[in-house]
Amino acid sequence: MGKYSEDAKELLQLVGGKENIAAVSHCMTRMRFVLNEPQKADIAKIEAMKVVKGSFTQTGQFQVIIGNTVADFYNDFIAVSGIEGVSKDAVKKAAKQNQNVLQRMITALAEIFAPLIPAIITGGLILGFRNCIDSLYLFENGTKTLCDISQFWAGIDSFLWLIGEAVFHMLPVGICWSVTKKMGTTQMLGIVLGLTLVSGQLLNAYAVAETAAADIPAWDFGYFKINMIGYQAQVIPAILAAFTLVYLEKFFRKITPQVVSMIVVPFFSLLLAVIAAHFVLGPVGWKIGSAISSVVYAGITGPFKVLFAAIFGFVYAPLVITGLHHMSNAIDLQLIADYGGTMLWPMIALSNIAQGSAVLGMIALQRKNVDAQEVNVPACVSCYLGVTEPAIFGVNLKHVFPFVCGMIGSAFASVVCVAMGTTANAIGVGGLPGILSIRPSSMISFAICMAIAVVVPFVLTVIVGRKKVAFTERNEEPVELTEIAAGADRSVSAGVTADVARNRSEKNAAAKETQLKAFLTGKVIELKEVNDGVFSEGVMGEGIAMIPENDTLYSPVDATVSVLMQDSKHACGLTLDNGMEILLHVGIDTVDMQGDGFQYLVTEGQKVSAGTPLIRFDQDKIRAAGHPDTTVCIITEPSGAGNIQFFTGITGEANVTVVAAFE
Repeated sequence: MGKYSEDAKELLQLVGGKENIAAVSHCMTRMRFVLNEPQKADIAKIEAMKVVKGSFTQTGQFQVIIGNTVADFYNDFIAVSGIEGVSKDAVKKAAKQNQNVLQRMITALAEIFAPLIPAIITGGLILGFRNCIDSLYLFENGTKTLCDISQFWAGIDSFLWLIGEAVFHMLPVGICWSVTKKMGTTQMLGIVLGLTLVSGQLLNAYAVAETAAADIPAWDFGYFKINMIGYQAQVIPAILAAFTLVYLEKFFRKITPQVVSMIVVPFFSLLLAVIAAHFVLGPVGWKIGSAISSVVYAGITGPFKVLFAAIFGFVYAPLVITGLHHMSNAIDLQLIADYGGTMLWPMIALSNIAQGSAVLGMIALQRKNVDAQEVNVPACVSCYLGVTEPAIFGVNLKHVFPFVCGMIGSAFASVVCVAMGTTANAIGVGGLPGILSIRPSSMISFAICMAIAVVVPFVLTVIVGRKKVAFTERNEEPVELTEIAAGADRSVSAGVTADVARNRSEKNAAAKETQLKAFLTGKVIELKEVNDGVFSEGVMGEGIAMIPENDTLYSPVDATVSVLMQDSKHACGLTLDNGMEILLHVGIDTVDMQGDGFQYLVTEGQKVSAGTPLIRFDQDKIRAAGHPDTTVCIITEPSGAGNIQFFTGITGEANVTVVAAFE
């Protein structure tokens, strides 16, 4: 009979019994359940259990917080329930049953684009800069751009296109690679498939709208012809083609004898996927684009143009996701030819501005989240310069609500834009500089519309975000981030003033004081700033967090290594001689990485001193996996420790503070 057998039996009953558990696993501090019927779990009674520190539901998983002893609790739970535990990846897959179709699609989209975000942001900034130097007619009475009057800047513009083309024109290559990586199939086949979608032999996707049907090259098979069209910068054809390749490869792996699988599986999988991409999936995507273009043209010139403006302004950003927004260029060119201007392009520029303003709202909401700002700020800048992909894929779709707030703001601005007859002379930069492409007579109206596209999404995002964004990222006065070095033995900002600490120390002079030294080299933040409710809300206990600048986690105190996670290697539990227990956790949700990028430098039961290396971790891999590398130190069991203080920086300032103290 295990120590937690009775508690395990009670928890089993409260989650709805064995038959209600689809899968169960655990991480460093939590039991992770996938429940067939989540509503059967009696959350109030579960949280009332003495052994339970709290619970929450996230991405289809019902997580029960136990603490450092979760491994022992898990073993007892498995024993009394008769359920076989599964891996964390299996739990994540099972958890999808508790997600609706939209949630699954958004999750899949986010997982596909997460590794592509750094490249998209870089490309966005470069293309935004190019827009400024080759598309803004600021010189010689508004007839020439900087590139027109300067060979140096013309050379810079031409050179930078190398990167812009690699990122956006070749985006299908990255998408196909990412899909195959996510699905666990051959990544090189995904890369080759992506290259066939953007091959130089094909007519560039950007040129299709301007090319007569008779002039489009085609493969002639005698009995039929297939247009040779590329899919540069398009998302849906690439995703469809990649998933086709994935399932073909899985099918052929299943039916092909192992002795010939190396030849048969890649050959037939790739061949059939490429055929499907160019014969079926690509043409279907273009048909969808053509249908949308016809509707847009009829709407913008018809009697219900204001209503259409609201709809178009609302749906344009989702069209960017599909890549179908390229078709709008053909409509703009036709409007300019027939009427000497276009009322469509100004709405497109406003949609870009609105999505950038939604990111601006996230910047305000997450001003204390350093990891988030690394993506937010450049995405906002590039979006305001007319390139929306970094903002849409890197920020807004990740949280969903900013994306919708941007769509709403775009709809409002578009209605005003069309109602006031705002017209552009030409297609220009699709962001704030777009006003330079507007007819002089419409510039004031467009400026009003830009103000709407900035203010409405920003305000909506901030209002909705105060409820949606984790409370750890609310717009509060930021705590000073003080840079420190691992092993430092002086205190820094984040808690109570030195005077208060001194009074407490005098009051508890008889109590034994435990000093925890810095466990990383980096910047100190308050625990409540950590983007994880379990840690930031103090459910596990009080503590401190750090943003690391090195790759090694050190012991903050003399102790015994009591808990290690051998599969994920992302956390460590320490026990002091006085009974105090400490949890050190590298990154947020890094358990999902399954140990990739982590290495234990100690063994369970080993005696360590303050400054002993515990874990080595790869910051680049953590960030590439989409996780913050913020590391926390939690006092999970302070009893018997007396007065506890974190000493983590260098004193000498007039108003020194300590991070935490327990009476």
